[in-house]
Amino acid sequence: MNGKVNGGHEKPNTTVVSWTTWLPRPRKRRVPLLPYFIQVALFFALSTLNNAAFAYDIPMTVHIVFRSGGMIVNMALGWLFAKKRYTPRQVVSVLIVTVGIILTTLSASKPNSRTSRPQVADVSLYTQGISILSLALLLSGFLGLIQDWVFARYIKPTEAQTVSDPLAQPSWQENMFYLHSLALPLFYFSKDSIRIELTRMSASPPISLSSIPHVDAYLSKGLDGFSPSLPSIILYLLLNTATQLFCVVGVNRLTGRVTSLTVTLILTVRKAVSLLLSVAVYGGQGNAMMWTGAGLVFLGTLGYSTGSRAKVKDKKD
Repeated sequence: MNGKVNGGHEKPNTTVVSWTTWLPRPRKRRVPLLPYFIQVALFFALSTLNNAAFAYDIPMTVHIVFRSGGMIVNMALGWLFAKKRYTPRQVVSVLIVTVGIILTTLSASKPNSRTSRPQVADVSLYTQGISILSLALLLSGFLGLIQDWVFARYIKPTEAQTVSDPLAQPSWQENMFYLHSLALPLFYFSKDSIRIELTRMSASPPISLSSIPHVDAYLSKGLDGFSPSLPSIILYLLLNTATQLFCVVGVNRLTGRVTSLTVTLILTVRKAVSLLLSVAVYGGQGNAMMWTGAGLVFLGTLGYSTGSRAKVKDKKD
């Protein structure tokens, strides 16, 4: 693929595929395939567990905030296996976030009426769901350690060469391409469930595209008044996919620049914001304990951020 532009200068190559005659082929990898396979397997396992937890009557708000506990798991595993060291402020901040998550979890698990025999089964079901989420948190911690190891072992040593080579692809693009492409075959095991869900989504009430702002004017000019429609859930799925694309690109960019703990922190803030939006939009899901837990999540996040800056300053001094 030609990297020349006007004036004979080379522009950075932004693809993970090059061309030999008319056949595409992957560019030379900076990371072997085995670490990618391990990351894909771990991510598939924890994603399956997180989705399975929905079948155990775990409220969405608890689901979002409980998964934010990956910070303390990541820190503990980093200290045990990677010999990482953290400032006291960082440790205290992570503990504050964890307390916030516990408060939020307990706020949603409180029974609304007196305990009775039927509620025992519900408590048992809830406990199983929390156990599944806990296992997913542990796997996400190991995934973060592997990502840090891959960066230190394969990416960081070649950063200088990449900067000097205008045709070299950024590490985050390679990472995103292989992690997603290698994961595609795993969806074969969920093909029946995917087919059933697609059938259900196709049967959802249709939405006329002309009812969407700014789309109406475009359709009236190009399609002579024809107003196509899509099943409503399919449209929502497309919108969700578009927002997820921006999110995934951002996360992959971050992964190559900061530690996995910092990435987990940023994702924690994102999930906390999602929680607040969920409560604000749907209402009736929040109480004093839940809001206290959410506040502790934000307080711990702020403390971790300031603690990280202090650690960097000490290293420079």
